[in-house]
Amino acid sequence: MPETTNHAVAHRTLPALLLLLTVFGPISMDLYLPALPALTTELGAATSVAQLTVTACLLGLAAGQLIAGPASDRFGRRGILLIGVTAYIATSALCAASPTIELLIVARLVQGLAGGVGIVIAQAAGRDVYSGTALIRFYGRLTVTGGFAAIVGPLLGGLLNTVTDWRGLFVVLAVIGAGILVLSLVVFGETLPVEHRLDGGFGHTLAAYRTLLADRVFVGAVLNQGFLNAALFAYLAGATFVLQGIYGLSPQAYAAAFGLNSAGFMVFGYLAGRASERWSIPGTLAVGVLVTGLGAGGLLAAGLTPMPLIVVIVSLFALASGVAISAPPATTLALAEYPGMAGTASSLLGMVRFGFGGIAAPLVGVAGAATILPLGVVTVVAVLLGAGVCVLLARRRPVPTAVPSPVP
Repeated sequence: MPETTNHAVAHRTLPALLLLLTVFGPISMDLYLPALPALTTELGAATSVAQLTVTACLLGLAAGQLIAGPASDRFGRRGILLIGVTAYIATSALCAASPTIELLIVARLVQGLAGGVGIVIAQAAGRDVYSGTALIRFYGRLTVTGGFAAIVGPLLGGLLNTVTDWRGLFVVLAVIGAGILVLSLVVFGETLPVEHRLDGGFGHTLAAYRTLLADRVFVGAVLNQGFLNAALFAYLAGATFVLQGIYGLSPQAYAAAFGLNSAGFMVFGYLAGRASERWSIPGTLAVGVLVTGLGAGGLLAAGLTPMPLIVVIVSLFALASGVAISAPPATTLALAEYPGMAGTASSLLGMVRFGFGGIAAPLVGVAGAATILPLGVVTVVAVLLGAGVCVLLARRRPVPTAVPSPVP
């Protein structure tokens, strides 16, 4: 697969900005979590209601990608990005000023919608600019950046929470958004020329979706990522109860374990990008599913019979690392063949990733916080489903007919 870069639009700082765009939406989920108890008390909310501020942001991140992707295929990447970042700044400020938990939940939903724009534009613009091995390498870097955000978000939130309250944390997010807006205005030139945009309205968007959903390779890659991310979100939701509640780790030891897993996510995401580039895209994806399955199997075993802490730590590490291994090859399989509608393809991929994760996360608590078994069951089932849809990837990709995909 030859390496190609569209140097006409690839400003030397554009890759760094695209990586940054993948962070500022998800970091909205993590940065204020250390202040969630104080937020709950100040607004007089029940804990379950306050947690809806997390759920609302997650749903917004999924829906925002579904909206922004097709819009960017029709109107171009730059304008949609600037609208999304501006909305992110405004809603972050609204979150900071919210007088009630109800308004905060609504503001968090819209903040997630705006944050989702950055994620989908980063993936689609990367497809506009790169192809071949350069594209695979770029998606590997996106995975590494996601792991870095997972480390930095909670740590930065905890640090900032020592000098400001939860409202101040949302002000910080607004300031970060303002910085990204300035960078976008300076660095982000339009990556999708007018002649390569999709014409027509809603009907044409539906035609694009039909084309994508008729492609077994695309559907297989997207569902694979949805199920594997369901396992990852289950881990994120259940790890604190398992490690602190059941195994008695201190907050510092839990942070160290979480950091170790996030570091594994970064390292293996990078290695997966290189392996996909130099070895095999389907082969790397299969390795990712296998490693994730080993981690899920370890958690299930720990739920069925008492296991030492090291078994659980290694299992969580394998689970996170396996998902990271799968991300670059699966993203490449989903987007590489659709340069003319990369935004629409990215939106479906992102929506399924976050949507499946949002469904799986609450399931780990169905039996209470005193057992690992629900976490083991949810992750094993998710990985088995993810492995099953990989069979779709082995089948021949039909040639798209409903919507042309011009090569830039």
